[in-house]
Amino acid sequence: MDRETDDRIIIESVREDGRAFRPNDWIERMSALLATFGPDHRLHYASSVQPCIIGGEKCLVMERGLAQNNPAAYEFILKFARDNALRIQEERRQQARPA
Repeated sequence: MDRETDDRIIIESVREDGRAFRPNDWIERMSALLATFGPDHRLHYASSVQPCIIGGEKCLVMERGLAQNNPAAYEFILKFARDNALRIQEERRQQARPA
């Protein structure tokens, strides 16, 4: 596997200045954009964009591979994060832990 496509980006629900971002359900909304309903009639998040709790804080985990698989969604999410001055960091764990 290509290391770059394995990397993930973490977008925190905190602004660069340390203030909490509102609305606080933005992570679920973003995750729902690429989610599908399964045969169990429940929402299943895509593996490329998922909500996650890291250090007790809600975050959005986005795989870098989304840039090749769905460039529009990748750019939309990054633009949203940048426009709202959200903290963005690299994540290199082998496995993310979904919320």
